[in-house]
Amino acid sequence: MAAKIKSGDTVVVLTGKDKGRTGKVLKVLPTENRVVVQGINMVQRHTRPTQADPQGGIKNKEASLHLSNVAIADANGKATRVGFRVENDQKVRFAKTTGDVI
Repeated sequence: MAAKIKSGDTVVVLTGKDKGRTGKVLKVLPTENRVVVQGINMVQRHTRPTQADPQGGIKNKEASLHLSNVAIADANGKATRVGFRVENDQKVRFAKTTGDVI
């Protein structure tokens, strides 16, 4: 099945503490149905000093969100569902609200 959300897409968070915020998808985890969005769902991790990071300490990083909690942002910046259609013998994704190709 084709992916409705891919890395590099701009998405809107639909639920949770970051509801309404937008961000760029950094990573998609298809087997877990989760995505990592830049600057969204930030958590703090306590890290032990290592050779790569001799300082250690508390680091901020993005945690993953479930796919159902995000939606593609259309040209107007609003959440939209994704459809598929064939144009010039290629399958393309399009925004259901505006009809624009994503």
